[in-house]
Amino acid sequence: MGEVEPGPAGPLEPPEPPEAPASRRPGGIRVLKRNMKRNGSRTCLNRRSRFGSRERDWLREDVKRGCVYLYGADTTTASTTASASSDLHLVLCTVETPASEICAGEGRESLYLQLHGDLVRRLEPTERPLQIVYDYLARLGFDDPARIQEEATDPDLGCMLRFYGEKPCQMDHLDRILLSGIYNVRKGKTQLHKWAERLVVLCGTCLIVSSVKDCQTGKMHILPLVGGKVEEVKRRQHSLAFSSAGAQAQTYHVSFETLAECQRWQRQASKVVSQRISTVDLSCYSLEEVPEHLFYSQDITYLNLRHNFMQLERPGGLDTLYRFSQLKGLNLSHNKLGLFPVLLCEISTLTELNLSCNGFHDLPSQIGNLLNLQTLCVDGNFLTTLPEELGNLQQLSSLGISFNNFSHIPEVYEKLTMLDKVVMAGNHLEVLNLGVLNRMSHIKHVDLRMNHLKTVVTENLEGNKYITHMDLRDNQLADLDLNSLCSLEQLHCERNQLRELTLSGFSLRTLYASSNRLTAVNVYPVPSQLTSLELSRNLLECVPDWACEAKKMEILDVSCNLLTEVPMSLRYLNASANSLESLPSAGTGEESLSALQLLYLTNNLLTDQCVPVLVGHPHLRILHLANNQLQTFPASKLNKLEQLEELNLSGNKLKTIPTTIANCRRLHTLVAHSNNISIFPEILQLPQIQFVDLSCNDLTEILIPEALPATLQDLDLTGNTNLVLEHKTLDTFSHITTLKIDQKPLPTTDSTVTSTFWSHGLAEMAGQRNKLCVSALAVDNFAEGVGAVYGMFDGDRNEELPRLLQCTMADVLLEEVQQSTNDTVFMANTFLVSHRKLGMAGQKLGSSALLCYIRPDTADPTSSFSLTVANVGTCQAVLCRGGKPVPLSKVFSLEQDPEEAQRVKDQKAIITEDNKVNGVTCCTRMLGCTYLYPWILPKPHISATPLTIQDELLILGNKALWEHLSYTEAVNAVRHVQDPLAAAKKLCTLAQSYGCQDNVGAMVVYLNIGEEGCTCEMNGLTLPGPVGFASTTIIKDPPKPTTPSSSSGIASEFGSEMSTSEVSSEVGSTASDEHNTVGLDAGLLPRPERRCSLHPTPTSGVFQRQPSCATFSSNQSDNGLDSDDDQPVEGVITNGSKVEVEVDIHCCRGRDLENSPTLTENSPTPCPEEHARGSFFGIRRQNSVNSGILLPVSKDKMELQKSPSTSCLYGKKLSNGSIVPLEDSLNLIEVATEAPKKKTGYFAAPTQLEPEDQFVVPRDLEEEVKEQMKQHQEGRPEPEPSEEDRTELPEEFDTAL
Repeated sequence: MGEVEPGPAGPLEPPEPPEAPASRRPGGIRVLKRNMKRNGSRTCLNRRSRFGSRERDWLREDVKRGCVYLYGADTTTASTTASASSDLHLVLCTVETPASEICAGEGRESLYLQLHGDLVRRLEPTERPLQIVYDYLARLGFDDPARIQEEATDPDLGCMLRFYGEKPCQMDHLDRILLSGIYNVRKGKTQLHKWAERLVVLCGTCLIVSSVKDCQTGKMHILPLVGGKVEEVKRRQHSLAFSSAGAQAQTYHVSFETLAECQRWQRQASKVVSQRISTVDLSCYSLEEVPEHLFYSQDITYLNLRHNFMQLERPGGLDTLYRFSQLKGLNLSHNKLGLFPVLLCEISTLTELNLSCNGFHDLPSQIGNLLNLQTLCVDGNFLTTLPEELGNLQQLSSLGISFNNFSHIPEVYEKLTMLDKVVMAGNHLEVLNLGVLNRMSHIKHVDLRMNHLKTVVTENLEGNKYITHMDLRDNQLADLDLNSLCSLEQLHCERNQLRELTLSGFSLRTLYASSNRLTAVNVYPVPSQLTSLELSRNLLECVPDWACEAKKMEILDVSCNLLTEVPMSLRYLNASANSLESLPSAGTGEESLSALQLLYLTNNLLTDQCVPVLVGHPHLRILHLANNQLQTFPASKLNKLEQLEELNLSGNKLKTIPTTIANCRRLHTLVAHSNNISIFPEILQLPQIQFVDLSCNDLTEILIPEALPATLQDLDLTGNTNLVLEHKTLDTFSHITTLKIDQKPLPTTDSTVTSTFWSHGLAEMAGQRNKLCVSALAVDNFAEGVGAVYGMFDGDRNEELPRLLQCTMADVLLEEVQQSTNDTVFMANTFLVSHRKLGMAGQKLGSSALLCYIRPDTADPTSSFSLTVANVGTCQAVLCRGGKPVPLSKVFSLEQDPEEAQRVKDQKAIITEDNKVNGVTCCTRMLGCTYLYPWILPKPHISATPLTIQDELLILGNKALWEHLSYTEAVNAVRHVQDPLAAAKKLCTLAQSYGCQDNVGAMVVYLNIGEEGCTCEMNGLTLPGPVGFASTTIIKDPPKPTTPSSSSGIASEFGSEMSTSEVSSEVGSTASDEHNTVGLDAGLLPRPERRCSLHPTPTSGVFQRQPSCATFSSNQSDNGLDSDDDQPVEGVITNGSKVEVEVDIHCCRGRDLENSPTLTENSPTPCPEEHARGSFFGIRRQNSVNSGILLPVSKDKMELQKSPSTSCLYGKKLSNGSIVPLEDSLNLIEVATEAPKKKTGYFAAPTQLEPEDQFVVPRDLEEEVKEQMKQHQEGRPEPEPSEEDRTELPEEFDTAL
């Protein structure tokens, strides 16, 4: 608890025990003072150091009560490690307690508030600290007052909001503002002058030396340092020589006491002398006034005071800046001034003035006095008009008034003839009058993006010969006719609602009109200067004729239209997602003239007939033909494409890749997944190969050359069910950064019974970036197997936050689910708590987040499961219901959410030309990036949907995926793909083929919701009798068999740092938490019905299962070989001991146990197929973070393979992102150091029963139990299984051995 300093008895105090020491504090404030242990990594208080139960009881009495953590002065910032001895005061107060009352109780002059480890501002005496905390939490998204009170008491909140009793400041900040001290000083370069103690100050651009010892006022010697030099004095230890520039340069020698102090001065002075212009940067220092010593630097020409809390009427306030007689540039943006400092208009030397984001509602008329002003920026204010006096500034060449409240173009632009740009993005214009622009002959560039433009008005037919660039992005235009702009060179009109576009082609060079509804684009005359045309995501049925006649056009993007033919006389062509059935053939003699280098034709209707056409374009470097109808790719044709660097043939029907691919010596990327390829292509001899994706094919073996190319970084072989990799092969691949192969499938157990209702597949591709900033979360059995959790996290440019969220968010959800049953409440709190838990990492970094939680639906009796989806940012989830997409999430981005964009604009954030808040992110809500509060918030969008039998699948994707794929296209692309891994890969491939060059991630979750997915006895599944195994099984509509990758969705990856011997050491055994009985007496006991999540087992029961033990003996010889093996398994040493493993035996498909003592003559005879399959056990790790779905498989896929490479298939995933599972499962048979030489096979049941292995039956129930079991045996029919049932239907049992 620490030392308690109580105040007077009153309503603000918790009750005190009689023995507590009493002292009085004004204002009735309770203060707990203690030296708390700190977490050195995050500088947040340890949870064990929170206040006790007495204080909590006092808080619970009223939600308006709370506590404020008051940090000491020696604690610098939330982003630096504080001293462990720092005093921390815990002040109990109410929302009505002002800062002045807390200051009086603490003996402080002021309180200071720091947000997100950044700026620190002084609180006004009337401000209420606890109310500030509560308002902050409410704005984040917390709704419940009790929960807000609880969150306010969490010391981790200090990473976002922190109070100080004295203003903190980091040492390096102080050094950059001012250095001072009393040192020995000598003037001049000669020895004539003596050393004397003087006050020395380094501030701004000058070195200031007092004329008299200890004098801080009066005459001071000023030494300008800009352009001068600072050198070490060799003859005197820890001394520096400061010299000014010019022919009459002066020199001062200063002697310091320590080396560290000398280096501090030298480091700061070197920055000053290296400048050529006298610039002082004091931005982001939480300054309220300019340091007094800075006024000695009269040569300052540029002063940066951005992001401070500058005041007007203070000794060094803004009203004193006129004292800088040579000041030309002044930056006062983001100071929250509220009122324009009129005295700035007296600084006649100013040429550049930045006053953005200060809350101005108008500009004073005195601004017309700044006759030398050339640049004026007042973005992000509340201006509606500009004063007429602004027209006096005839030298003004740049005027920024974006993100204000203008409803029309100010008339003063007509007087400012030096201006050539109208920059008014983010205002309130609804009508664009071209006649107004015609009167401004000096205007060439017009930026009106993110306004409310609906119409464009032309007053007369007079053309405009001056405007060359126009930006109309993100408006509401339905038709656009700019034919009168005959000098227009570049037009941006993306993301409008355009149906028709008309332009003049005299000077047109580039046109960007994607994401509209265009059916016609009219340009006259033919634009002879046009080089780039982007018309993607429209409704065009043909490429305009004028585009085909544009001889200089090199880039054409017409993806996602309705085209049936395209021109190919280009350098870059993207015609993906159209209806192309053929390609235009190159004319005779044009083969060498073709300049086509990049060709994207994914998702069309192209057949083998298009391949010969490609030969006419020998300079192709990138070729995408994914998801077409190709069956063959002739070797002779591929032989002529020698310049290929990237080839994508995935999603076709190819059976082989031509051997002539070896002639493509420049090839670095080959993507050919989801085909029927059975022979590994000859690509491992290519000198520059880096990325190979041959997943979801029919590969059986790999022929490896003697030496692999050193450039190979990524090899994906998942989904090849018949592929067996030898131990030597895996060792050869050990240097590859990312190797993806299938995990060995394991059978399901009771703990994973819900896996019959959903299975997932994940695909992630880094694109052209060197790191993967997308992570995914997949927990197929969540909250003790009654649900599932899937998530997607996109950090844009950082990979740290997605990984943190991947590792922590499921745990946070589990905690919140236990506190509330309301899905809206626990999902919202999960995101908000995860936001807080990011700590310091979340101050400057951010991530989009998507979380999908499937759980049994207790509210809707007609539904078995409900799906709750929450998201922030741009990650989205789409549900396929009856073949139609159902969006479940909301896109929180400036481009796609007008309401959020308006909220951000109303709060006066600056949105840059690339549509990013303050140039950082396009998201308006995300986890992290707390320094962008209140523009960026973590409050999620939440939707809850009952799952029905019509729900087929769920798609999760990041921003890059949904930017290039529509919901309908994504659903139609994968709903008929049986393997979820192949489905996820197909989505990523489509996005890349549509032009995506960024990280792209997709997760596909197949749903099997309905009674036909039930696996419990009450739904028609015949379970075995009390003794032995049943011979028949009935299952409704069995699922189609899938590849092993589809069942798990997680591939094992081997990194270069993991050798094959290390992988082999992963092989082991594990035990379940639950066990069945073994023995003859088990046949006398009734067995509880096995239930699925659709029909949960009642909580009350008569019997409990007791642990059983099965003994496994390895059929190994002394050298570590199986009896039939030829070579030892590397890394395995054994001398033959028995291994005993406790297992939970459930859901086994094979039921024949040869030589098992539990089989009796009364046992049903197993069918021949069961004899062939044999038996096995399902052992599953219970605490896996990312539990894969495990479907029943046959014995031949579950037995230990004869090849030594089998033991290597249980490795850890070492990819550059995505799922990072624990070792999800281990081999059933552990190759130990002492294995017996027995030839009884892999399994032998114990011959004797242990007392603890038996069911305990009360004596008064023994006869009743025996009678019930007898009736059960006599009344059970034994239908004759058909041949079809024996060969196709999978079997599901839950029985005790």
